Amino acid sequence: MKKYALISVSDKTGLDVLAATLNKNGYEILATGNTAKVIKDSGVECIEISEYTSFPEVFSGRVKTLQPQIFGGILMRRDNESDKLEAAKNNINPIDVVCVNLYPFPEVVNRTEIDLTTKIENIDIGGPSLIRAAAKNYKYVSILTDPSQYDDFISELAEGEISLETNQRLAYDAFSYTSYYDTLIANYFEKEFQQEPTSVRYNYKIQNELRYGENPHQSAKLSGDFYEYFEILHGKELSYNNIIDLTAAVELVQDLEGNSCAIIKHTNPCGAATSDNIYDAYEKALSCDPVSAFGGIVSFNSKVDVKTAEKMNEIFIEIICAPDFEDDALEILKKKKNRRLVKILKSTEKEGEIVKSIPGGFMIQSKDNSVLSNSDLKLVTKRMYSEAELEDLKFAWIICKHTKSNAIVYVKDKKAIGVGAGQMSRLDSAKIAAEKAKEHNHSLDGSVAASDAFFPFPDGLIEIAEQGARAVIQPGGSVRDDEVIKAADERNIAMIFTGIRNFKH
Repeated sequence: MKKYALISVSDKTGLDVLAATLNKNGYEILATGNTAKVIKDSGVECIEISEYTSFPEVFSGRVKTLQPQIFGGILMRRDNESDKLEAAKNNINPIDVVCVNLYPFPEVVNRTEIDLTTKIENIDIGGPSLIRAAAKNYKYVSILTDPSQYDDFISELAEGEISLETNQRLAYDAFSYTSYYDTLIANYFEKEFQQEPTSVRYNYKIQNELRYGENPHQSAKLSGDFYEYFEILHGKELSYNNIIDLTAAVELVQDLEGNSCAIIKHTNPCGAATSDNIYDAYEKALSCDPVSAFGGIVSFNSKVDVKTAEKMNEIFIEIICAPDFEDDALEILKKKKNRRLVKILKSTEKEGEIVKSIPGGFMIQSKDNSVLSNSDLKLVTKRMYSEAELEDLKFAWIICKHTKSNAIVYVKDKKAIGVGAGQMSRLDSAKIAAEKAKEHNHSLDGSVAASDAFFPFPDGLIEIAEQGARAVIQPGGSVRDDEVIKAADERNIAMIFTGIRNFKH
């Protein structure tokens, strides 16, 4: 049986080598007009699509590949008897390699000297359809969308056949490519024709250009399924920083039990508390650091009521988010015109990956979805903690997990009273957290403290003890653990090792 490869490319880079290799490996090459000319000029035989389908390219090339013989050859299932019978009946041959890259819309869209009509003509129609068809049928079809893929493909082809793993990777790249291409077009149409998104739910797909990035001189875009997790009920468009802080606030409060509130500023908690009701939780969270809470993000894990809404209207808050709001509470909160009110639609994913860009690429890691269990707790001191202290230690551990390293958090009665975040020295974090607590009239006597990583020296532990804390929770694992434990015993404080580190860079 003949083997067929279809090539239709705007970027002709490497085309001669690819075509020659396919031809050498027994493939009949099908190609569109200009692509066919380049291939023939390189000395490789090929069949023009119009000749193969017996249907000419029409409307100045607007319709070339949208033919049943082409799409049937790409989409037919090779191991399906019904598909094979239909293919034979309709003179359809399987096409095993598809090489397509699209009209250069990304290159022309921002060029002011090019008119609207020309830009529209540079929107590819058949190309994305070919790419998606081939990617969908990756079990049988290899889809090439970029010249950078040719070398690896040629090397693997020389070994005999293309693996399923390679086809899966190429299919992923293909869908990413068409998604990027379609997003550029949608953004252009919105800007050019001043269209508004038809719904907030699809806002990220149509209007993913954010006003700016971390700073006004930086650009930013939003992509993905963000609005499957959050519904904007009121207020201005979310900014880049808003989205980062909102995510941090929700991930923290969803780790807490009962009626809980978290207040976030620059991704760090400046207040968090759990109580019998949401109003009390908010008041306690706010008391931790009411100065830093100004302009912050407030998140809840239960419905916001009228009393709490009225209390929140007393200060400036950028965003309030919760799984639900009482109708009257919502009306009260909407009195602040620009404040964002966000409904949490579902739990943020515990599974998943975190992506960080680096020069030349990116790093990927799994999320920190660690959950502290009683079996993780190891008492290492002579003094035993009380039940109340244990509850506060577990609470402090969660707050510390969501605080930038190096992190120290003081807690009393399931309320954060001092937070030291992002310092180069753990000792400095302990001092800053204590100073913040005293600044806002919190007594550290009888408090507990959490550290996101081990104490490399006893000095941090000693500082915490001298401030009045009676119990400490930390991962342990330092070469000086014995010295740290000794310092705790000398000051008659309880200390738990968890064996779990929660660095947050």
